[in-house]
Amino acid sequence: MLILMKVGASDAQIDQVCEIIRNRGIEPLVLPGEPRRAVGIPSSLSQDQRVDLESILGRLEFVSKITQTSSPFRLSGLEFHPEKTVVKVKNIEFGSGTFVVIGGPCSVESYEQFKKAADVVKASGATMLRGGAFKPRTSPYSFQGLQEEGLKIMKQVSEETGLATITEVMSAEKVELVAEHTDMLQIGARSMQNFPLLIEAGRSGMPVFLKRGPSATIDEFVLASEYILNEGNNNVVLCERGILAMDKTYVRNTLDLNAVPVLKGLTHLPVVVDPSHGTGVAQLVAPLAKASMVVGADGVMIEMHPDPNEALSDGSQALDSDQFSNLVGELKDLADYCGLKF
Repeated sequence: MLILMKVGASDAQIDQVCEIIRNRGIEPLVLPGEPRRAVGIPSSLSQDQRVDLESILGRLEFVSKITQTSSPFRLSGLEFHPEKTVVKVKNIEFGSGTFVVIGGPCSVESYEQFKKAADVVKASGATMLRGGAFKPRTSPYSFQGLQEEGLKIMKQVSEETGLATITEVMSAEKVELVAEHTDMLQIGARSMQNFPLLIEAGRSGMPVFLKRGPSATIDEFVLASEYILNEGNNNVVLCERGILAMDKTYVRNTLDLNAVPVLKGLTHLPVVVDPSHGTGVAQLVAPLAKASMVVGADGVMIEMHPDPNEALSDGSQALDSDQFSNLVGELKDLADYCGLKF
């Protein structure tokens, strides 16, 4: 519901509307605007609640109009939150006009491997370090990650390099453990609609990096973010990472770059692109990373490995150290052209 105030409505009149709403156990949201302001109610209302509020508020002389919102995105949508959100992770800002590059291996395989990757990430000018401690794999016989030992390695390397870290959490029960060792929680594509996990991640207060499921529509993706936001956690970054490909002869997934401007037009949340999973092919990562910047993404997540041929997971889509460093350099040059900070 949207309560549109008359032009020139005072703060005291806005407060009066909010008090009426709060007295019914509902939390209002004051929406800025010139020359007229509005009060929104993001939560769902019953028919009786709607009739009651319309009756009471409609009699106030400083209320111009009461309408029902048509957007299903009550917390992530621009209708109730017209200002863009900036998500901070240590000294990194997603959505502030700075293009963020996240780099690192698919899996944490050993301290030596992860530290070597981190050194490349830092030297290149990228600002965040990724790595998988818990790995959801299609086959139960594939490498499943070092798990808690992997988290400890990530924390040690983060302390040694000063890089902020991100890793995937696979279950609600593991949120607290993962939060103790890393700076940002990743909800992987396969877990996008793991609703208990989304809720627990929201309750943690940690920044959350939410990946789109491979067969998820835009609406399903954004509504998944609402589960996190609904717990009072606004630190959510959306990640487009490719959808199911019609032709898997050439690519693992189809990177849906349409999603970037669509999501930025629907929501106030930062949007990042993962061209590594989005293609599954190392030589396609660089051009699509650059294309991601051009269409308006707030950053990219790139898989890199000191020796992709020896990687225990996703070696085919990982860049080697030189390829990664060269790509970051090209992105820096492109950022100047696009008017972005780096």
